[in-house]
Amino acid sequence: MEDDRLTALRRAMPEAELELARPTLARIAALKTAREAVIVAHNYQTPLITAGVADFVGDSLAMARFAARCAAPVIVVCGVHFMAESVKLLCPDKTVLLPSAHAGCSLAESIGADDIRELRRRHPDCPVVAYVNTSAAVKAEVDICCTSANAVEVARSLGVRRLIMVPDRHLADYVAARTGLEVLHSGGACEVHVRYSGTDVDAYRREAGAVVLAHPECPREVQERADFVGSTGAMAEYLATHRPRRVLLLTECSMADNVALRQPEIEFMRPCNLCSHMKSVSLAGIEGSLERLGLRIEVEASVAERARRSVERMLAI
Repeated sequence: MEDDRLTALRRAMPEAELELARPTLARIAALKTAREAVIVAHNYQTPLITAGVADFVGDSLAMARFAARCAAPVIVVCGVHFMAESVKLLCPDKTVLLPSAHAGCSLAESIGADDIRELRRRHPDCPVVAYVNTSAAVKAEVDICCTSANAVEVARSLGVRRLIMVPDRHLADYVAARTGLEVLHSGGACEVHVRYSGTDVDAYRREAGAVVLAHPECPREVQERADFVGSTGAMAEYLATHRPRRVLLLTECSMADNVALRQPEIEFMRPCNLCSHMKSVSLAGIEGSLERLGLRIEVEASVAERARRSVERMLAI
C-alpha cells in the first residue's frame, strides 16, 4: 500500500487495527489494477475506505462528476444506492458497482415517482426540483435536480415565486429562508440529521466554545443556532479557510474523521450520529464487489434518459 495512505490511516486509527486491515487493503489494490477500476467514496465513509482505498472522496454529485471524467471502465461507489444510480446516469457505458445491497437511504425512500405525479396534479403551476438524494425514477419525473450546495441557486434560476422541492423538508426551509420564495415539500427528512436539536448546539457552544457547522438537512432550529450551514463540501471549505480550534459538525460523524485526516490541528466534538446505510459498505464488501463485479447498478433506458436530463439541467446552471 502507498506510503501516503499508510501515513493518513495511522493518524486516524490504532496501529493494531490498521495491521488487521492491511491484507484486505492490499487485495483491493490488486483487484483495482486487474479490473482497471476506480473507487469513489462519499464523505460519510470511514477513513479505512476514504484514505485506504478510494481514488476520489466527495459529495454525491462530485463523485458522479469524477466518475464521468475518468477513463476507468469500472466504478465502485462507496456510498448508497441513489449515489450509484447518479454515477450510472452520468456514466451509462461503464460498469457501476455498489458494494452493499443494504446501502439504501431513508430520505430517498420517502418518495416515489407516483408521489411526484400527484404533486404535479395538485400544483400544476409549480416546477418540481428533486434533491439528488432521490431515485432515478423520481429524477425522471421532475424538472431539475439540485444538491445541498446549489439548491438556492437552482431555485432562483427557475424564475418563479413558488416551487416544489422534494423530498427533504429541512432543505426546502433552508432554500425558502435564503430566497424568499414559497417552497412546498413532501415532508421527508434524513434519519441521521433530524436527531440533532437546538439544545445540542447550545450545550456544546456553552461548554466547549465550539464553532458549530450544520448541514441543511438538520432541523430549522439547528440551522438558526449554527455558525455556518452548508453542504459537506462547503463545510470542508469553511474549515480549510477559517481553521477554527474546536468544531462541532452536525452531520454524519465520519465527516469529522475525514476532515481530521487533512486538518489534524482542529479538535472535533463528536455527538456522533451514524448512517447505518453508509456503514453497510465495508472493505470486505468492496473486495467482494471487485472479485464478482457485483452488485451491478442498472437504470432502465427510458427512465435513465429523462433522469439524466434533470441532472444535466442542473449542471448547466
